[in-house]
Amino acid sequence: MPEIAAMFWDVGGVLLTNGWDRQARRQAVERFELDAEEFEDRHELVVSDFETGRLSLDRYLERTVFYRPRRFGPDDLKTFVFAQSQPHPERLAIVVRLARSRRYLLGTLNNESTELNRYRIERFRLCEYFSVFISSCCVGLRKPDEAIYRLAVDVTQCRPDRCLFIDDRAVNVESAAKLGMRTIHYQDPDQLQRELRRLGVHGVAEAADPGTC
Repeated sequence: MPEIAAMFWDVGGVLLTNGWDRQARRQAVERFELDAEEFEDRHELVVSDFETGRLSLDRYLERTVFYRPRRFGPDDLKTFVFAQSQPHPERLAIVVRLARSRRYLLGTLNNESTELNRYRIERFRLCEYFSVFISSCCVGLRKPDEAIYRLAVDVTQCRPDRCLFIDDRAVNVESAAKLGMRTIHYQDPDQLQRELRRLGVHGVAEAADPGTC
């Protein structure tokens, strides 16, 4: 098998907590006393536009929550949304080590809304480790659409079999594999390091401290 040259990492669920997944939305429903079924229905109607950059966070909140008066304001809910993002230090440490080795092109490949994507990149200093960000809000495509993986390959001009994609959702991994990319279905940090070594990736041992991430 050819040596891996580029690695694409999912962000939410692998390197960081999921920013605005079903669990976070359920917590928001409880915290702000929303109607769970109505909120989730409205979310599903706009999530595609939200995560492909066609709907701002303000407009998303107008469509899902503030279509009628509330006892709290948009800033209260936005603060809650951003607060759901937390790091997974042991996983980020692996990326730090790989970035310092300078052996691989490192990129992200994730589904995320514009404001949340920007916040997470800045808050957790992801620009220090990744050279390219294939984010759904920037490219107008979402996983598991094969087109987003093809875009990653085209942007980096790296053959699919020399690209590695890491994600915690099986359906996303399956789509990348169909294109010919090497894949890891993330389970836990130990499994991730074993899989990286199995694929011949250098620089995963003795992971570095990710600092203040």
